[in-house]
Amino acid sequence: MQTIYTIGIWFYGLGIRVAALFNEKARQWVRGRKNIFTELERAFSGKTNPVWIHCASLGEYEQAKPLIEKIKQEQPETKILTTFFSPSGYTQGIKNKLSDDVFYMPLDLPRNARRFLDIVQPKAAVFVKYEYWYNFMHQLHQRAIPYYYISAIFRESQHFFKPFGRWFAKQLQQATHFFVQTEKSKQLLETIDVKKVTVCGDTRFDRVKAIAYRVEPFDFMETFRQDRKVIVAGSTWGPDEQLLAQLLQHFPDYKLVVAPHEINRTPEVKQTFAAYKTALYSSKEENNLVDCQVFIIDTIGILNRLYQYSTVSYIGGAFKTGLHNILEAAVYGKPIFFGPHYDHFNEAVNLVALKGAFSVTSADEMETIMTKFEQNPEYYDQTCDICQQYVAQNLGAVDIIYKRIGESLCRDVS
Repeated sequence: MQTIYTIGIWFYGLGIRVAALFNEKARQWVRGRKNIFTELERAFSGKTNPVWIHCASLGEYEQAKPLIEKIKQEQPETKILTTFFSPSGYTQGIKNKLSDDVFYMPLDLPRNARRFLDIVQPKAAVFVKYEYWYNFMHQLHQRAIPYYYISAIFRESQHFFKPFGRWFAKQLQQATHFFVQTEKSKQLLETIDVKKVTVCGDTRFDRVKAIAYRVEPFDFMETFRQDRKVIVAGSTWGPDEQLLAQLLQHFPDYKLVVAPHEINRTPEVKQTFAAYKTALYSSKEENNLVDCQVFIIDTIGILNRLYQYSTVSYIGGAFKTGLHNILEAAVYGKPIFFGPHYDHFNEAVNLVALKGAFSVTSADEMETIMTKFEQNPEYYDQTCDICQQYVAQNLGAVDIIYKRIGESLCRDVS
């Protein structure tokens, strides 16, 4: 089975190389792995054994950051290597400068896994959430290098729990320990004889709380907001923006901040809100923000701090591509809205059940709930409290993880 898996990975890599002829993200993926082993040898020549942390992309990096910060705080002499699968995560990893070294992860072929580990010689490895690369896992197990999964979450529909997924399930048994988000995930792992499991929640709670604790105001937002109520809409796509454009017709006293998930869509977003006086972040000095009703954020890196200004927050992606991070908004204790497809996101399911967040399929549905907020301030305050308490009750995952794995992170492997 491992041979079949490896052949599949080889063809996957070939497919990305073909796509690179037409797609910029694929080109970045290929370009970032060019001469990677030469660069690794240069970076790790004479270095002490690092802790290797691997993230698929930007979302997983947000889950890894609290653990990286904890390791740096408790063991400042320990080096951290962070690898990424996608260009978006890699770009932020380089920019953030939290880790000592940042690289793309080589394609999961046996020779790549062997060569990578020969060069890096990590004392331990941490994979975030979903990253199951079986050749790397096999090599880590063969070399007795402890490796962990953090913020993992499992569903019955995954192949591990199907009759045809026995080989994949067996690979999970070799991991040193799983730190999962839910009790259900633990129960599922136990059905495939994975026993080394701790339920500790999602490290993103610790991350968003740390950000909110350090957050500073934006002068431009104070100018834009004035004394008006504000909808902050983050990581939006076309269907989200169309809903919000319709919604504003019923709430003319509100202002809207909209941060599209891909800033290259800015012209499209601006066209969607053509009926309103609009300003762009990139040219905010050229506009009178006081008079604008819609503020389009055509930059990255500030969204998690913009939510501090929300009267209500809207999180994009749940109409088609997949719901984006709602915890960045929830930490500020304001009601949250998103589209209909959120079942695979544990925090969204929980907050909907608690009535701190609301799934809507149309502007009319969102209008009904917001009108209730306007007419009943106590109901609005209760909803805010639910979000704030939900975050507070789910803090502490990083401390649990570090307490369990700290010894392996400081072990001497020389």
